Amino acid sequence: MNITRLLGLALAFTIFGCSATPSIEPATLVLRSGIIATVDAAKPRAEAIAFRGETIAAVGSNDEIQPLIGPQTEVIDLAGQFAMPGFIDGHGHFMNLGQSKMSLDLMDVKSWDAIVSMVAEAAKRAKPGEWIQGRGWHQEKWDRMPMPSVEGFPVHDSLSTVSPANPVLLVHASGHAAFVNAKAMELAGITPKTVNPPGGEILKDAAGRPTGVLRETAQGLADKALATWRSIRTPEENKADAHRRIQLAVQEALSNGATSFQDAGSNFATIDVMKEAADSGELKVRLWIMVRDSVENLKARLPEYKAAAAGNTLLTIGGIKQTIDGALGSRGAWLLEPYSDLPGHTGLNTLPVPEIEAAAQIALVNGVQMCVHAIGDRANRTVLDIYEAAFKSRPDLKDLRWRIEHAQHLHPADIPRFASLGVIASMQGIHATSDAPFVIARLGGKRAEEGAYVWQKLMKNGVVVSNGTDTPVERINPIANFHALVTRRTKDGTEFYLDQRMTREEALKSYTWNAAYAAKEEAIKGSLAPGKLGDVTVLSKDILTIPDEEILSTKVVYTIVGGKIAYRQR
Repeated sequence: MNITRLLGLALAFTIFGCSATPSIEPATLVLRSGIIATVDAAKPRAEAIAFRGETIAAVGSNDEIQPLIGPQTEVIDLAGQFAMPGFIDGHGHFMNLGQSKMSLDLMDVKSWDAIVSMVAEAAKRAKPGEWIQGRGWHQEKWDRMPMPSVEGFPVHDSLSTVSPANPVLLVHASGHAAFVNAKAMELAGITPKTVNPPGGEILKDAAGRPTGVLRETAQGLADKALATWRSIRTPEENKADAHRRIQLAVQEALSNGATSFQDAGSNFATIDVMKEAADSGELKVRLWIMVRDSVENLKARLPEYKAAAAGNTLLTIGGIKQTIDGALGSRGAWLLEPYSDLPGHTGLNTLPVPEIEAAAQIALVNGVQMCVHAIGDRANRTVLDIYEAAFKSRPDLKDLRWRIEHAQHLHPADIPRFASLGVIASMQGIHATSDAPFVIARLGGKRAEEGAYVWQKLMKNGVVVSNGTDTPVERINPIANFHALVTRRTKDGTEFYLDQRMTREEALKSYTWNAAYAAKEEAIKGSLAPGKLGDVTVLSKDILTIPDEEILSTKVVYTIVGGKIAYRQR
């Protein structure tokens, strides 16, 4: 029975003086006088919304919702502000987001020299032996090429000079490369004689000397050295550090309007800490987790963890994460043909195909989704082949909704395969405009136009395109991401293959209902309808109608999770 009919009956009982007048349980929270986009085809627009406890009680006009307001109901007059289903960040790295708030922020730094200066200041404050960490640098976004350089990357000498007593680890914006100084290389055992690990590369100069750049799996050499340093600290110190990362990630998500976050890869040890945070009330954003661990651990432990999280709307074990290649910016994406700006190099296969195939079988047995990072056209084709073989091995299983994370560069022949296999393209709109300055250099014009960030080509083939930010690779800011989706315009105003941009409605749906669908959660979130979780984001402007140039000035006013205000603009 809809809310209008229910209220009408209540009114009729009152008018005729019936002693059996039904009482309507008041709402706990009401938003009224807003512009509400529900992303619900049955009622696309509304003026007010009522919450009762954790779920939505009713959606309608001010008059329809008024009878649900009781003496204890909290009422917020939106005064024409825009409300929508809570943003679902469909792909990000939750703990890394928290870590990024505890490290040097290099995302907007314009030169290598400026980074060296930042590290020099950090070294003055650090204790001897303490690791200095940073994230977000991208050589293609600096205002000048560092000198000397190898493949456009700097060499470590100037960095090592300002930080002789402290190992330094600076992660590339993509997360698929890192830069280390001499002290870090010493601790990691990296010398001119060190061979490249499988799926990785230690970049060296013409004399064979390591430059400090570690591509893909080669980062693991520095990560192990960092882990050794952390192991010296007490378990209590390490746990406190992990909880601090969770707190910072929660703050960032909520202040940016994200009510749900699909975490793209955490191991079982990290999930244990996340579960503690959920049980204690510390976790105030909904996490849908892709487990990233060894095949042996997945086989042994996934059933237990999946069962423990069942029915928990704050923490869900939903998928298995694997990574088959690297990133386009670091030339680690696995391509069918060589890079246009590095002939003879086709990128890196970072994880052996048999391991991904084994993980796929574990996903089938446990009823979770496979979520494989694939950026290059060869990587995407290989993953589609793996998925197709897995599906054929279990024809009895339906509606699997396996995903390819990023799907950034596709061969035209593979675009229809996403639809025919029912594979979700879990993409991040902001990557298109962020990467645009170097995409054509990497791929050439023909390949870029045919298959780079082709949202419309996928959607017109019937593919569900989900959205997110890949934070902290990019800022978690959904407004910048939405702007990229609908304008395909870079910071300097350059337009990047406009025929592939989304409409406002498509962009909104990709960030809400589509993202929920991509996690098999569309029944409980992603649109605003009675019975669904009370997750809502309120913005200062109507992003469906304002001019393009006003989108970036839109602010998050409220973030509501489970019918409670989790963030309000100060």
